[in-house]
Amino acid sequence: MLFKLAFALLDHSKKNDTLIIYTTKGDFAMRRITMIVALFVLVQSSFWVASIGASTADDARITVEQAKITLDTFMSDKNNAMLQETLKTAKGILIFPQVLKAGFIWGGGSGTGIFSVRDEKTGEWSQPAFYSVGSASFGFQIGAQTAAVLVLAMNKKAIDTLFAPSAKWSGSISAAAGTTGSGINKAALTDFVSFAKTDGLYAGVNLVGSGVEVRDDLNTAYYGRDVRPVEILLLKEVSNPASAPLLELLKKINR
Repeated sequence: MLFKLAFALLDHSKKNDTLIIYTTKGDFAMRRITMIVALFVLVQSSFWVASIGASTADDARITVEQAKITLDTFMSDKNNAMLQETLKTAKGILIFPQVLKAGFIWGGGSGTGIFSVRDEKTGEWSQPAFYSVGSASFGFQIGAQTAAVLVLAMNKKAIDTLFAPSAKWSGSISAAAGTTGSGINKAALTDFVSFAKTDGLYAGVNLVGSGVEVRDDLNTAYYGRDVRPVEILLLKEVSNPASAPLLELLKKINR
């Protein structure tokens, strides 16, 4: 909008220059004022665009840092047998450090996180791709405001689902809520297994009807160019050194 205004002012001034014969100092002064205002708007809009870009890049970096902290918190809980078992066989992992609730039961809440995929041959985890999660139903103790959420992709079908610009957990894409007990058989029969924590306690989560969307803006800001999830996760065309701590932590899943 600022760019349009600036160019409109410049265009108006240019047109007036061909149509109007400046016969007074006042006319000439008005033209100079118009030019100055237009240039000022252009300069300010350039700073504004640069600021937005820097802010988005910072948001992406912070999301990766928070994802690492969130994963570490889940992995450190040795009492959750199902989580530990399922992590070892997961093909990919969605990490949402903070999902905001809407009411006492979450519905319409949203959060931003990352997705990483394990290479079937080498076992190495990919650079993160950015996603947002939409509405879901989470059961919490009353008073909880946020939750950290892990969603484990258990097979190729699950991973392929997330290559689309948006995906929704529905009848054809199965999702199960993780428990604190042993449930490796349940994990083997579903596409996604999800875990949620609030105030250090596990909470039930129902993903059916919920969905995720690719955050192209964060992917572009983090890697410095337009890039799609498949190029990040499978083709490995881009990387960012800021991902190193997260990837080092993901390696521990393989041990």
